[in-house]
Amino acid sequence: MKRHQQQQILTLVVNSVAKQQGDFLKTAELITELLSQHLQVTDVAVWSFSDDQQMQILAAHYGTLLTHDTSRPAHIIDFPEYLAELRSHRFIDALDTSTDSRLSELYAGYFKPRGIQSSLEVAIRINGHLEGVLCLERLRGGRRWSEGEIHLACQLADQLALTLATKHAHDKDESLTLFRNAAEQSSQVTMLINLHTETVEYINRAYSDITGVPADSVLGCRLHELEYFKQHPELAEQSLAQIHRGEMARGEVQLSRQDGSSYWIKFNANPFITDRGSHYLLVTSNDNSAEHRYQAELERLAWRCSLTGLYNRAHFNRVLDRSAQGSLILVDLMGFKRFNDTYGHEQGDTLLCEIARRLRHFAELNKASETARVGSDEFALLLPSDISALELDVLSARLHQQLSVPMLIGREQVDPKPAIAIVDIASVVGLFAPLSCADIAIQYAKKKQSSAIQIFNSDLFRAFKEDAQIEKDLHWAIRGRQFELYYQPLMDLKTHAYIGAEALIRWHHPKRGVLYPGVFIDIAEQSGLINTIGAWVLEAACRQLDQWQRHNVDMAMHVNVSARQFFSGNLYEQVWQLLNRYRLKPQSLILEITETELMEDIRYATNLCQELSELGVGLAIDDFGTGYSSMRYLKQFPISKLKIDRSFISDLSVSRESREIVSAIIAMAKALNISLTAEGVETLEQEKFLADNLCHHAQGFLYSPALREPEFAQFLFQSNSRLAATTH
Repeated sequence: MKRHQQQQILTLVVNSVAKQQGDFLKTAELITELLSQHLQVTDVAVWSFSDDQQMQILAAHYGTLLTHDTSRPAHIIDFPEYLAELRSHRFIDALDTSTDSRLSELYAGYFKPRGIQSSLEVAIRINGHLEGVLCLERLRGGRRWSEGEIHLACQLADQLALTLATKHAHDKDESLTLFRNAAEQSSQVTMLINLHTETVEYINRAYSDITGVPADSVLGCRLHELEYFKQHPELAEQSLAQIHRGEMARGEVQLSRQDGSSYWIKFNANPFITDRGSHYLLVTSNDNSAEHRYQAELERLAWRCSLTGLYNRAHFNRVLDRSAQGSLILVDLMGFKRFNDTYGHEQGDTLLCEIARRLRHFAELNKASETARVGSDEFALLLPSDISALELDVLSARLHQQLSVPMLIGREQVDPKPAIAIVDIASVVGLFAPLSCADIAIQYAKKKQSSAIQIFNSDLFRAFKEDAQIEKDLHWAIRGRQFELYYQPLMDLKTHAYIGAEALIRWHHPKRGVLYPGVFIDIAEQSGLINTIGAWVLEAACRQLDQWQRHNVDMAMHVNVSARQFFSGNLYEQVWQLLNRYRLKPQSLILEITETELMEDIRYATNLCQELSELGVGLAIDDFGTGYSSMRYLKQFPISKLKIDRSFISDLSVSRESREIVSAIIAMAKALNISLTAEGVETLEQEKFLADNLCHHAQGFLYSPALREPEFAQFLFQSNSRLAATTH
């Protein structure tokens, strides 16, 4: 190519709009097109490198060979020798790419697949920094790159570098403009101070908004004329000393305006050095007054429960951490969540406030040092250490009585059910957290039938650890299918035929053998696992009942339902699905729930019992006589059966009171037209009394203990055979 042609190409690029505007991509496109048209090359490409020299990006390409599959790898860090060559030399003029060691890293993955035999790689550099590369490629070699071609490519690479520098300059100018506009729009004060002259050279208008002083009046001011130095000279000098050491200074100070009002400023002061070596300080600050007002309000409320006015858990814990003596009393409202869900949060809040009032009154009379609400339905008191154990028993009983007094909320009479735990702080300090001990004791208090009061002791802690292990094992039992149903037969006292069976769960523990429900059901209740276990029992019992009915075994299946399962909200859905799955005969599935649990929420229980009854499910009240149900509630529940508690049956032969109670229950059931089953029958004398008094059914060891299904089937076969023989 002749010199004047090269000059024309260079002039076109230099005078192009893209070059003048710093448009690197368009300039690269123009150069690749011109070189492809005027030089004998196959492909021309411009690659730009990322600032960290990790990636390369295709800026422009002109030719026929470059495709997605054969383009250069994006990661250029894999080609260190190639990059080093371009940094130290202006260009790489390879006659044969297969033998040129300078391109060996690119040959196998790039040149060879595309058939490129000759390549001219020209570095695009700004101030010695490698920014990219201009690549000229030929399919066929045999001719060296001429000095004119190399000279032109180098000049055009320089133009690309100048374009890129122009772009960087434009970007920097735009960034500065954006920064200034952003600073002016910001609600945060931005100030630039020349540390050599110690004067303010820039300040935005946020300064006026916060201080009330015009920003223009601060420009050119000396550093020591700022309000920070005037109102807090010692702190300001400390900050200035940090800055002169090259450290960042930060802080928060309260300042006063000219009108006397005060405000809080939170600031950061960062020293820096410009490219020309000038020392400056960037100060940013914002009005933090709202946060301080909010913090002051928080501190006022931090230690108080906003609902009850009592101290909160955070404050109580602080006091408890400093206490080595005295008695901790923890109060838990049993059934509060259900009450809250049933009657609404407003009614629940009213209940909590009334309990708080009673606790405050009790605390004042008995010199409690602290009274707090430590949970949603938990309260705590600290009693002095000079109270004796006997006095503490009396006080706790009195507190339980006072908290249990019925109250009227709206139109509803509510009977609070408090559980109380007592911890002697001196006996556990340094060993266990007193509140944790109280939490353990409260769980046992809830299990008590009479006054729910429990004192924490070491035996309780050991029992708690054992219960915790059982809870852990229960998770494995559920996953490992370690449960099995046993069946105890129910005898019809009139026909002496077995008319039903009660499904009773057994746990085949891998280490402890067969465990009865009494060992683990309460723990399952407390941990919430009872819903999963209860659902399994219900499913297994219905499946077994379905098999019996398919073999024409006319039996009713009794299944115990826990309170948590009964009030879970999805029992109806479970039963409905099981009845649709197994198509059980109406009234052949009977759900049992204790009367105490049934009375926990009369409204909910009534509605659910009615819905279950409409599904054709029988309902039985278990352990009848031990709770506090009344004739009124029995009449409104769609109950099909009562089960007399075994404690009355076991005393029939020795207790006149038990005989009278059982006779009264039988008479009541007859009046209400409800079927009756006596539990725990063990002697013929007990059976005779029940039969003579027209009790309908009985179950107990007199007939059979709970049996596994195969043994139960054998038992029924033998019993029916004997019954058939006696009737003939």
